Amino acid sequence: MPTFSALASILSLPLFSASDRTPSEMSLALPATDEGVPGAGPLRRADWFQDLWLKSRKAWAARVDKDQNALVFLGDSITQLWAGNLAHAFPGVKVANRGIGGDTTRGVLYRLGDVLALNPRGVVILIGTNDLEEGATPEVASENIRLILTSLHAHNATLPIVLCYVMPSSALKSRPRDKITRLNELIFSHVQDFPQVSVVDTWSLFANAEGDARPEEFPDLLHPNGRAYGTWAAALRPTLETLGLVPAWPDDFLPEPGFTSLFNGRDFTGWTDPEGRRFEDRMETPDSRFACRNGRLVVLTSRVSKQGRRILTTQSFPHDFVLKLEFRASPNADSGVFVRGPQLQCRDYPLAGPFLTLKHYRPLDWNELVITVRGGLAHATCNGEVLVDAFAVPADGQIGLESDRGHMEYRRIRISEQAR
Repeated sequence: MPTFSALASILSLPLFSASDRTPSEMSLALPATDEGVPGAGPLRRADWFQDLWLKSRKAWAARVDKDQNALVFLGDSITQLWAGNLAHAFPGVKVANRGIGGDTTRGVLYRLGDVLALNPRGVVILIGTNDLEEGATPEVASENIRLILTSLHAHNATLPIVLCYVMPSSALKSRPRDKITRLNELIFSHVQDFPQVSVVDTWSLFANAEGDARPEEFPDLLHPNGRAYGTWAAALRPTLETLGLVPAWPDDFLPEPGFTSLFNGRDFTGWTDPEGRRFEDRMETPDSRFACRNGRLVVLTSRVSKQGRRILTTQSFPHDFVLKLEFRASPNADSGVFVRGPQLQCRDYPLAGPFLTLKHYRPLDWNELVITVRGGLAHATCNGEVLVDAFAVPADGQIGLESDRGHMEYRRIRISEQAR
């Protein structure tokens, strides 16, 4: 893998380093032509955009020292308009906003040096919607995003990157559903090559039944309102906490009398894979699909579509029991709890189904699942609402968790057995 300076030379990226505090105005201005500009596709050249571009980059150049080691949010107007409330969304976290209204993937690629000069702790990226409005194909925009990821990886191969799906908009905004979903499919395909990249499904989070933005959250069918920004922050938080980029509230929960913890909060002692390989003292499974973070058992996002994985208790449970746990699902996440073999779907129910009408489910927050097994039948509730009244389970077997799609967290996993 080339060094970033070598890659910058290849791509003609306009760099200024942390030791170069006074880049010239010419070096910060939008280039006069596309010649020599890395990537492909549109760069916006309207006067208003060129003025905003230069003003933004000059202001950032003056803040390079102040913004060192920040968590950087990178994108277009959707990111830029969050600038005033980012610090409130993630209190106690040093953040830097590097969004420019109207920007495209090629523009972000060109000005990536503004981010690298900060030696960021992590980068959250949302970009691509303006490419579609300007007539670029999803394939062109996706390739530019791949170059952005390649550049960030070359700068720091362990830099945490959170890549957000392009949010829904509308054909009325020249951003139809089919092009956005195609671009998001291509975005997901990139994560296989970049282990440091986590994906958050910010399309399913906001799309209506037709796949367009909801006016109550996107009044102009393009930009989030305050309510939607709050939802975006909540959707990012589990991934950011797992990556150590924002603080996680400590959990000092103790099981009720008669209950025994199945997860110690530190490592995978007491857990195995379906082939019987144990994970004693390990904080992450060899396939990188399950991890112990912040006292939670975290199901990490798969990098390949439709590649399910399981983790199981080493112990089996032949007696009647009550199993309790809490879970927090990222947007459209799909996991499951195995009860002696059969699976109970544990998901972001409003988006992933199948229980779409739960009144007490808390999206992007912690929910309690209680599974009672009696005489070969299981009964399950979520926050007190019945999910499954009675489903057959074998007479003996292990408890397990599934990794299918999205980011899921489990905590307070405990069981109370009742001898027959």
